[in-house]
Amino acid sequence: MTAILVGAILARTRARFRAAGIASADLDARLLVGEALGLDAAGLILRSDQPVPADAADRIEAMASRRLLAEPVHRILGRRAFGEHEFALSPETLEPRPDTETLVDLAAEALARRGDGAALFADVGTGTGAIAVCLLARFPQSRCIAIDLSQGALETAKGNAAAAGVADRFMALRADYLSALRPPLDCVVSNPPYIPTADIDELDPGVRRFDPALALDGGPDGLVAYRQLTRQAARCLRPDGDLLFEIGRGQDGDVSRLAEAVGFRSVEARADLSGIVRALWFRRDSEAGLTVESA
Repeated sequence: MTAILVGAILARTRARFRAAGIASADLDARLLVGEALGLDAAGLILRSDQPVPADAADRIEAMASRRLLAEPVHRILGRRAFGEHEFALSPETLEPRPDTETLVDLAAEALARRGDGAALFADVGTGTGAIAVCLLARFPQSRCIAIDLSQGALETAKGNAAAAGVADRFMALRADYLSALRPPLDCVVSNPPYIPTADIDELDPGVRRFDPALALDGGPDGLVAYRQLTRQAARCLRPDGDLLFEIGRGQDGDVSRLAEAVGFRSVEARADLSGIVRALWFRRDSEAGLTVESA
């Protein structure tokens, strides 16, 4: 039997994805076929008239079948680029998405105001470790306590920190929010679960079926994590410490009120590339004189 050519299998995979209504059909086909063949975009073009080995054709078919069942392409690849790094994924982690770069950039400004960047910060709900790793890479004098409730996520994050060369400043901790920490921290940054429970079933199948529920479900109103974190951060942060959150669409008012109620003042709200307010920066008001509930 004549082997299928590289160009033909790419075109066939692309056509199957388009027929299934996959919006990123062309890109997904290129990524999966390229992964199976060990070729980048240029290599797929240059070798389009070469035959595909039988084992590679089998790998392409297996990956394409997974994609047709709504599994996200980066889940299939097992990794995703974020910032200047590439992060391994696992079933216990969210995929780091471009929206979260808004939070990373804002947190970098908070750390930069400390001069030499020799800060101790916590990344709560670290997942792949994307936020912590990117900040540690930008601030070589800083250290991070990377917190997650999932041991599997922490193992993935530790591997990503090692791959990025920041493992010596990346301290993984299995804990529930900031409950295990004591002051003083310079900064707390978090992309917590913020989707209201009732909205989970309405999510895209690729998110609903393949992202961990622990990292998505924000409780009845989507604000459970923010209530905990604002109270705990007020206890753990040093005077004039910084608290930064990623938030969902339309949550800026509610989250700001929660933070202000325990002695934080707003520094900045920043929108993502779609114009949606995605990241909030608060600073602890050392003169607020509030008694913060232990949590």
